[in-house]
Amino acid sequence: MCLVVLAWRSHPRYRLIVAANRDEFFARPATAMQWWRDRPDILAGRDLQAGGTWLGVGRSGHFATLTNYREPQRPRYHKHSRGELVADYIDDSRRPLDYAGNLKGERYAGFSLLVANADSLVCVSNRDAPARALDAGVYGLSNAALDTPWPKLVRCRNGLHELLQRDAVNPAALMRMMADTTPAPVKDMDEHLPFAMARAVSAPFIRTPDYGTRCTTVVLADYDGHVQVQERRFDASGQPSGEDQFDFDTLTAT
Repeated sequence: MCLVVLAWRSHPRYRLIVAANRDEFFARPATAMQWWRDRPDILAGRDLQAGGTWLGVGRSGHFATLTNYREPQRPRYHKHSRGELVADYIDDSRRPLDYAGNLKGERYAGFSLLVANADSLVCVSNRDAPARALDAGVYGLSNAALDTPWPKLVRCRNGLHELLQRDAVNPAALMRMMADTTPAPVKDMDEHLPFAMARAVSAPFIRTPDYGTRCTTVVLADYDGHVQVQERRFDASGQPSGEDQFDFDTLTAT
């Protein structure tokens, strides 16, 4: 039940603004965001069960993030992890549309993927739509098609719009926006889930004993190729358990 909101070429300083919550079972092992030792141009957390990642940035200036597609039916086993797509794009030299347009989507369970470089932002899903470049604007992605109007997505996307209008974009403000625990109205909750879980996962920030928001990540990439990344991690009670910040210059800039 992850949630990503982002602004593309909609701010005078920042080319790309991203705020994202990663929601997962607390028992699933993962590392904090770091530069990978085996692939040193990738800055990302790492899923230690399948080996991929959910969001990352590269020294090349490549950015990618992925959400699983919410499907009521039990998903079939797939040999390939969706998290491979994020890391593979960051390490890839192709332009976003070339990479996204040539994915073998049938190898993976349902996903929506966002990939960007200094020049373009592309969205692709193996359940909803072929790869397409996105115009300048503000977007939201959860566990469905891009901009599916789930209440929590609409709330955070509107929050990002407001920060842009007030010229108040900064990591602290974006973190506060993503920490919203307000549930959706009952009529908008997932009828396939028990009520308590449906209520919890309808909020931008999810808090249950076994499953919830594991980390919030903010990415600010400016037009000169400088990138700021901040990750704040949370325990099962929803309390901060760690935080890291990274500042670096990419190898390419507009």
